Amino acid sequence: MTDIETLDALPLIAILRGLTPEEAPAVGDALVEAGFRVLEVPLNSPRPLESIRILAGRFEGRAVVGAGTVLTPRAARETVEAGGRLIISPNADPAVIAESRRLQALSLPGVFTPTEAFAALAAGAHALKLFPAEIAGPAGLKALRAVLPSDTRLYAVGGVAPDTLADWRRAGASGFGIGSALYKPGMGAAEVGERAHAFVTAWNAGY
Repeated sequence: MTDIETLDALPLIAILRGLTPEEAPAVGDALVEAGFRVLEVPLNSPRPLESIRILAGRFEGRAVVGAGTVLTPRAARETVEAGGRLIISPNADPAVIAESRRLQALSLPGVFTPTEAFAALAAGAHALKLFPAEIAGPAGLKALRAVLPSDTRLYAVGGVAPDTLADWRRAGASGFGIGSALYKPGMGAAEVGERAHAFVTAWNAGY
């Protein structure tokens, strides 16, 4: 299965902001056991490249691991050198998108407006991250979806919960990036696993 096929199979991205390398194995196990197949370590976490290296090695062939808050081409290169295969940003920088493509990593930049969305697609983004989604709401996502190419992968990131997943999907969300509703620094692996199961159950319930 290719990375993009893994992303499509269960399009829920675990955003592990604040994760430490010491926590990474247990938290990663809990997420993968619950069904998650995409793990993101934001680069403003403690020693993020070390966590990415640990997770990428531990879940090779079972999950796609990458970095979030990737702001420069150099950060994209460092992520790939650590074993990451997914480059996620809060913004849409053409240089970061181009470097991700050159490195054969999936590019998922952040957008909020149609102008940003079309520019990111033109630069080669594999998927788009609507951020912050809680400000746009499902109505904003639906309006953006209406003008984008029909095959565009559009992820809602920010403010998504298991009980609102169906609303977002009806509005046209292809998938979700899930942060504090799934993991917060210091949270035990068991609780992360419970929260992960709730999201997977909500996704599988459809809309």
